Parts: sequence; structure tokens; C-alpha cells
Amino acid sequence: MKRILHLFVILFSAQFIGAQVTYKNFNSEKLGEAREVKIQLPRSYDSGDKSYPIIVVLDGDYMFEIVAGNVEYAAYWEDIPEAIVVGVNQFDKRESDTMYSEQNSLPIETGAAFFDFIGMELMPYIEKTYRTEKFKVAVGHGITANFINYYLFKEVPLFNAYIGLSPELAPDMQTFLTERLPNITTKTFYYLATSNNDIKGIKANTEALNTAIKGIDNKNVLSTFDNFEGPTHYSLPAHAIPKALESIFFVFKPISKEEYKETILKLETSPVDYLTEKYEMIDDLFGIKKPILVNDFRAIAAAINKSKKYEYFEPLGKLARKEYPNTLLGNYYLGRFYEETGATKKAMKTYQSAYILEEIGGITKDHVLELSEQIKADFGY
Repeated sequence: MKRILHLFVILFSAQFIGAQVTYKNFNSEKLGEAREVKIQLPRSYDSGDKSYPIIVVLDGDYMFEIVAGNVEYAAYWEDIPEAIVVGVNQFDKRESDTMYSEQNSLPIETGAAFFDFIGMELMPYIEKTYRTEKFKVAVGHGITANFINYYLFKEVPLFNAYIGLSPELAPDMQTFLTERLPNITTKTFYYLATSNNDIKGIKANTEALNTAIKGIDNKNVLSTFDNFEGPTHYSLPAHAIPKALESIFFVFKPISKEEYKETILKLETSPVDYLTEKYEMIDDLFGIKKPILVNDFRAIAAAINKSKKYEYFEPLGKLARKEYPNTLLGNYYLGRFYEETGATKKAMKTYQSAYILEEIGGITKDHVLELSEQIKADFGY
């Protein structure tokens, strides 16, 4: 049954992402052999000059399709950025690839060679061959979820985010992590998942690791833990990957109803500053200069209306002019500012000047003209 389900996931995902995946036999000096890797480029890759984050998936022979499909789906809805997904097939090599010393829990022999293959051969190749951003994610399951942690121990960690699904931890791994994570100086995302039906020892160790990480006082470490009801050790990735991507790229998402209600409406400071800081954080974290979404402008405008702090329409209008200079969005918000603060003649002229610009986000030329005419009628201009 498990094999049938696995085949279904692969066939479904392949149908969804099909033509975008390249299979490459990568000749590795470190491994002394060729290793098959799968590379999925974003849909937009050939239509521009954008650069993209990298998501490296170990156990690529069965994990790649799950990750690649979820990345494509979430990116389509702009919940996460488009990304280059790289799967490393391991098949019957995963035990030797992840070999560590029983004395100190660190990679040895074939495990050390695989460690160097990823860091010194595969990643430089991907960064040289494709347009990539600085943000990198590692994904592992079971023993490979343990293995990805070793890249955190480099002076400059190889990855910015780590997705550990039902990790089969080396004996000293919890100690290593609780000693390393307090000293991380760059924003690092750490996602852990287990379930009530996970292998008993793995579940206990994962919960203990989560407890230890939660006790670490370092604002650079952003950790998330999910304990699912139902999935087994083998079905957990299908449940956890969407949650992991969501937790890592939470700031990239458009403003949600929850963010609007629980954060923006409760702000004591400028909601416009909140908006600009949100997009600056996207740039800082992921290296992506994302244009401010029109719907995010609308969310901030709604908050201004609800709070009746109409003075914030002025900076919102100026920001909209900068982001969408050929549209009437900026003039509309500036007109609202002038109208609500008593400068009605200036509001009327601002609405009138917006008429020659492009419509956007449900704001039409007829609407701004109506606003202008209403002011003219009310005040006899």
C-alpha cells in the first residue's frame, strides 16, 4: 500500500511540474562516482532575469516531488517566493551518505564525503549555473533530517533554513545544537515535525530537541515545531512540507485576515511603516525585492479607515505613487488624505488629475471622478 501511495504522489507531482524538471548525473570527485540530482526551475525562469532561493532536498528519490509540487503550488499563490528545487537521489546510499562516528556523532568516511559533495561541489555548481539568491533551505527526513544539521556547525552555515522531518538524531546532536544555536548571528529558520504515530524513539527525541531549542534565547533563531495527529513516520513529509514552507516564508505572504486583525489593527505606530518594514524584511531575509502587492495597500488603507487616522493616507499615497507611478492608486490615497483633513479643493484637484492614469485594484476612473464631482457639488467649487 505504501509503495502504491508513493507512486501516486510521484505521478501526480510529475504531471504538475513535468517539463520543468531536469535530471542530471553529477560527477563527484568527493564521492568518487556520479550521483543523480533533480533540478526544478521556476515557471518564470526563462521569461526574465530574476534570481531565486535554493531548496535542497535530501532523499530526493522520494522527497523531491513532494517538496517541488508544494513549492510550485504555494509560489503560484505568492505565499512563498518561486525557488529552485534541487533533489539529491540517495536510494540505497542514504545509510552510507549519512554515516557518523559512534564516538563523537560527526560525519566520517562516506558521510564526510557526502557532506563535502553537497557543500563543495553541488551547491557551487547550482550557484554558478543558475540565477540564485542568497537564501538556501535544506530538507531532510529521518537520518537525512539529522544530517542537514551538520551544515549549521560551519563558521558560516551553508543554509538559512532547516526542515527536519521526523529526525533520527545522532546521540550528541541535541547537545551540539543547543551549544551552536545561541551563537548564530544571522536569521536562521529551524523547523521540526513529528506525529503521534511516529516511531516512538524518534518522537521522544524530536520533542526533547524542540523543548531545548525553545529554551534558547537568540532572536536570530526562528523555530517552529509541529506535532501532527495521524501521520506515520513515512507519511509525515506530505503533511509537514506545506506547514514548513509556510512557517519559513511567513513574512513573504500577502497580508492575511489574521495579520490584519491581530497585528495591523492593533498597531500604535504607523501602519504604512509596518508595510514598508514588511517588504524590507523580505529583502533582508530572502534577498528578494518584492513589489508591494496592491491588496496589501488595500489592507493598510482599510486599517486607516477603521482607525480614522486619516493622516496616514498621505505617506500611503506617496508610497503608492512610488510603487505604481502610472496608476491612480497614489493620487486616490492622497485625495483621501486631503479630503479627510479638510483640504477639499486640493482633494478635488488630486482626484481630477488621477483620471488620466491607469485603473488598478478596483479603483476606477469613474470612481475618482465621482469623488471629485461630489466635492465640487458639496462645496460649490
